Amino acid sequence: MERGKRQGWSSFFGGTGFYIALVLCVMAVGVAGYFVLFGGQEAEDVNAVVEDVVESPPAAEMPEIQPEDTAPAAETPAEEPVSKPVTVITPAVEPDPEAANIQPEMPSIVVAPLSGETVAAFSMDALQYSETLGDWRTHDGVDIAASAGTTVVAASGGTVLSVTEDDALGTTVVISHADGYETTYGSLEETVSVTEGESVSAGQAIGTVGNTSLTESALGAHLHFSVAKDGAAVDPAEYLPQD
Repeated sequence: MERGKRQGWSSFFGGTGFYIALVLCVMAVGVAGYFVLFGGQEAEDVNAVVEDVVESPPAAEMPEIQPEDTAPAAETPAEEPVSKPVTVITPAVEPDPEAANIQPEMPSIVVAPLSGETVAAFSMDALQYSETLGDWRTHDGVDIAASAGTTVVAASGGTVLSVTEDDALGTTVVISHADGYETTYGSLEETVSVTEGESVSAGQAIGTVGNTSLTESALGAHLHFSVAKDGAAVDPAEYLPQD
């Protein structure tokens, strides 16, 4: 019987069952040692890590993200008003052909106020001797000799400015013409044919030759005729028509 047991164990250790049993024992010992050495500590470490993560998560791992639509809008600087130049458009005016042909009225002496001999010429640049006054002086017109009572006419159309008894020229008529011209008729007889403000035409009778000028009485009956442009005396020869 003893011999039989020895043969049985010999068969067990020499067979496959022995190795299987050996592997199971080694595994059992390894598992037991693992739980003994690491089982308790691993559980504690895992719990600690879980509590830290729950209670205070690292700020670096949870960055605060600003939504794009909540970002503060940048302030746009107010633009200063810019003054723009104003262009003024003037409407075109078509020229009036009739108006273009209208010429300003110019005084035109069409007739001489009196036919006769010139006994004293116009002289504003040189002195003339006055037989009446016995001195030398300028002369702003022409003296035309004629018989007393000879008709004197307006040299050009216009308006009678005045009819006066002048201290120097005696009975005098002044007529205003276009473009600033005036004509003066002096040394007339006291009775004249026109009144102040009356419109006259060229060649219309305005009075008669007399000898009423106190400063020219030595010349006898005559007409003192003078022309002025804008108040300045001009030579009647430049105003009267040339023969």
